Amino acid sequence: MLVNLLYASRVAHGASGEITDSILQQSRARNPRLGITGVLCQGGDVFMQALEGGRAAVNELYNLIARDPRHQQVMLLHYEEVAQRRFAGWTMGHVRLEKINPSVLLKYSERPQLDPFSVPGAASMALLEELIDTAQIIGRAG
Repeated sequence: MLVNLLYASRVAHGASGEITDSILQQSRARNPRLGITGVLCQGGDVFMQALEGGRAAVNELYNLIARDPRHQQVMLLHYEEVAQRRFAGWTMGHVRLEKINPSVLLKYSERPQLDPFSVPGAASMALLEELIDTAQIIGRAG
């Protein structure tokens, strides 16, 4: 059974760029053997990550993330069983929000910045789907 999980967190400490790089490197090395795909967005000190795959694998990974010292204020935004993957092309895609037109973010929130803590999970999922449609996600699996 496939599931899609979306969560948000804040950078616990340190340089967010270095933490993002370490999360991407670790995800891209681990996720293929777990059957997990997804995408990571980072804006300022906020992470938003979608994970998809088998229910047990995704749940286990989410629990690891919730205990990961690189994250704080981990919040589950959306969880659903799905018939097919939305992010099948990425072991872990990455969105560089500093390169996104602010009007795209403003479409889904009160301000033109990533703030998944203050919008419905469905709005955050819609943002990710728009980023796919406009080819804003990088790091496609080979």
